[in-house]
Amino acid sequence: MSTIEVVGRESRRVIQGTAGWTPARWRLPAPEGRVDRVAVMRALIQELADLVAEAEGAPRRTVPPPAFETGLGDQLAVMVSDLMAVDPCPRRCEAAISAIRRTHAGLFRT
Repeated sequence: MSTIEVVGRESRRVIQGTAGWTPARWRLPAPEGRVDRVAVMRALIQELADLVAEAEGAPRRTVPPPAFETGLGDQLAVMVSDLMAVDPCPRRCEAAISAIRRTHAGLFRT
């Protein structure tokens, strides 16, 4: 399996795992307890956006939050799609995989 395929597989785990979460569930503290789950997911989305900007040779941009917490999964899906569209180098794919796995662990305590 190529690294870009692993990015897709790992991101689907996060998206599917959070698909039914209500706003109240998103606002619960992450298992580590320092921040809520929204902050954990937003950090991942921003990290992926930074990888996309780097691959495009563009400046980093702050990703605005979705109108509702329930849109975070969709926002992640779009960011992964953007990353795949820029045909990232293996280093960027590995960075994305690491960030996605770290987020999965931060959301689901795995």
